[in-house]
Amino acid sequence: MIKKFEIADRRYPLTGGSGSDAIHKDPVYSYAQTLLTTDDGVSSSGLAFTVGAGNELVCEAAKFYAQSLIGKDIEEVMQNFGSWFNTSANEQQFRWLGPHKGVVHLGLASVTNACFDLWAKKRGWPLWKLLITLSPQEIVNTLDLSYLEDVLTKEEAIALLAAQKPTQAHRESILDQGYPGYDTSVGWFNYDDEKVRANCKIALDQGFTAMKLKVGSADPLRDIRRAQIVRDTAGDDVKVMLDANQQWTLPQAINICTDLKQMNPYWIEEPTHPDDILAHKTLADAIAPLKLALGEHVPNRIVFKNYIQTGSAAFIQADAVRVGGVSEFITISLLCKKFGVPVVPHVGDMGQLHQHLVLFNHIAMGHEALFLEHIPHLQKYFRHPVVVKDGVYKTPQEPGSSCDLVP
Repeated sequence: MIKKFEIADRRYPLTGGSGSDAIHKDPVYSYAQTLLTTDDGVSSSGLAFTVGAGNELVCEAAKFYAQSLIGKDIEEVMQNFGSWFNTSANEQQFRWLGPHKGVVHLGLASVTNACFDLWAKKRGWPLWKLLITLSPQEIVNTLDLSYLEDVLTKEEAIALLAAQKPTQAHRESILDQGYPGYDTSVGWFNYDDEKVRANCKIALDQGFTAMKLKVGSADPLRDIRRAQIVRDTAGDDVKVMLDANQQWTLPQAINICTDLKQMNPYWIEEPTHPDDILAHKTLADAIAPLKLALGEHVPNRIVFKNYIQTGSAAFIQADAVRVGGVSEFITISLLCKKFGVPVVPHVGDMGQLHQHLVLFNHIAMGHEALFLEHIPHLQKYFRHPVVVKDGVYKTPQEPGSSCDLVP
């Protein structure tokens, strides 16, 4: 039984330009942390991610949702978690503050992720093992599929998962091989050219075969120059992604993306405002075959549905500490599976949680094991930090979702 909860405001300033992009020039990587404790002493940790100011507001929202869990057994909660999620997300007064986005949805994500962490710990399993062990019906019981009925019914979701069961064991070899990673820390926005060049060489030495550069400069020639530095240093066989963090207007995006084609980027990420679905469709058509990736600031499954319906996103970057947590992440992954779109999560929590979810996506859902973003700056603050060797995430073995922070 859940006996108590605590909400913690955890903030970690970065130095030397780390974490910077075209919009967020001086981020303070921060977590709204939900801790749930049972009457037998088991404690869980759930995270939502922000970049500093306002983290306290997310903490207040998390308190609102966590109160309803006091006195409940986690196994009973998770048997029909989708119903709890739906009721919580649609509470009549709090819903007005979203709906299903912003501060309130981040608060819900923190509590949701604490529930999944507690569930796995109570069973003594890492989260990935819990998820791949559940039946299709049990997985779908944790989901809220409302507003998706036109494209994904409960019956379809169960069938999608059931169809992968006969071949699931073949994909479990990823547990021994490890999940491929890509390096985002080579090219933060505030890094100068020489640091970008040096970081590319370090990433190659560490075994990464894909890396990402922040773009969106006031002077487009800076972006072109830096992108070419990465391409020249990494070579033609390495995948290089470019991330504008929403900086461009649509006309600017069309122009600069056309110029950036010359260095053969694997994708252009968040080129313009994340709410402008039609602009992304226009841009995708204008710059094809260059592909778009998006999702870091897409708040919920309904907006993802619309992006998928337009065909504008070649890669979906759902983030379980940005949408409503693990439950909504899985829902979005099912949508993507139905429509054949790869899921490559944005890693707002340094990969701790997402290393479990990409294993589930690949093993139980049949998604391609493409790669997972790696950002190392907060590893020392986690009790069980991710282990990345030779460019590959090693499979976590500790019970839970790897989200326990050191005191």
